[in-house]
Amino acid sequence: MVTAIVLINTEHGHINDVAESLVEMPGVSEVYSVGGRYDLVAVIRVKTNEQMADLVTTHLLKIDHIQHTETLIAFRAYSQHDLERMFAIGVEAE
Repeated sequence: MVTAIVLINTEHGHINDVAESLVEMPGVSEVYSVGGRYDLVAVIRVKTNEQMADLVTTHLLKIDHIQHTETLIAFRAYSQHDLERMFAIGVEAE
């Protein structure tokens, strides 16, 4: 599994449009609107480097209103927590 975190700046007023387009793309597992230097953070998980390259350099470029991206490729995961369980109401993280 290849994982990347994509930091995204959008044109003013288009954060929701871009986020909705991103979550519809195969391989994009999560999209977060964030505060700070970037507007959105997308987490991409695919099987191969070739799929990652295709998604980032071809499909991401087709989304309107993206001004700038920075892609961070993950080398190693240091946490294997079940994120769905951690964020479920009434469940405390270990």
